[in-house]
Amino acid sequence: MSKKPVLIDLEDTSDTAPSVAEAPPVPESAAAPAASPAAMEQAARIAARKSSRLARWFWGLLVAVVGAMVSVATWDFATALIDRLPVLGWAVTAGLVVLAVLALGLGLRELAALSRLRRVDALRQAAAECHDLETARAFARRMEGFFKGRSDLAWQRARFSERCEDVMDPDALLLQIETDLLAPLDALALREVEAAARQVATVTALVPIALADVLTALVSSLRMIRRVAAIYGGRPGLVSSWRLTRTVLAHLAATGAVAAGDDLLEPILGGSVLSKVSRRFGEGLVNGALSARVGLAAMEVCRPMPFSQNRRPSTRKVVQRALTGLFSKEK
Repeated sequence: MSKKPVLIDLEDTSDTAPSVAEAPPVPESAAAPAASPAAMEQAARIAARKSSRLARWFWGLLVAVVGAMVSVATWDFATALIDRLPVLGWAVTAGLVVLAVLALGLGLRELAALSRLRRVDALRQAAAECHDLETARAFARRMEGFFKGRSDLAWQRARFSERCEDVMDPDALLLQIETDLLAPLDALALREVEAAARQVATVTALVPIALADVLTALVSSLRMIRRVAAIYGGRPGLVSSWRLTRTVLAHLAATGAVAAGDDLLEPILGGSVLSKVSRRFGEGLVNGALSARVGLAAMEVCRPMPFSQNRRPSTRKVVQRALTGLFSKEK
């Protein structure tokens, strides 16, 4: 290799630096496209659609018949094994009894989780009906009872109990509930939403594997909904998580909030830049914004009290905090 000196010309013949908007689009290799906002909106509408009565009867009867068949087959297996090998048969029977007890415990936990979600819905309805001081105080007592077992809110509950008696206006009392009891939970829920949006955006932008972004968005959204519900006290189980997910999707479909795209990202990151960067990068931003909107819908559904006008999280600010940090340069 030659070690001769190299002359570098530092003079710039142009007066202005090149514009990013004038750069040609980055060529992309063939890859599976991510789900578009319209497709995700349609998927949300389909998932949130209530099943017909005929379908409910069909699935209920199918579960009953299959359950009866499995129960009879298990009973015949246990009795036949007892006749052939008594020791092994009774051991298997004891295991089946323990399995039945565990299944009963799981069923009771699911019922408790469904009851907890119905209690959250009842609190949200009661909050909307607080038009005078008496009903507002009754709602405040219900909220204190709802969070009674939360050790992480012990200081907030004690502070609220000291201050609520001095409030003589129903709107001010509801605002006090939000400030003392729900504000810390809102902050935790927003962290979960932003983390899920960042994860979905990163995987979509960096992993060029077919359906990887779709699976990541699905798993992250389900986990995010469960965690948001747990933060607000919902404690969903398996069946109750499915019901909660359907409720969130129904809320998205009713409000049209899942239809996100350049109209949301352009004021945050600049539409001219987004149109020139990598296609996977742009899809990651859109999917991250969609995940953030799903998380905000989960907050509105799982929160035991509707957001007041001044405390409702801004979708644009949440998406900005969740996504712009991924691509900012370290200083």
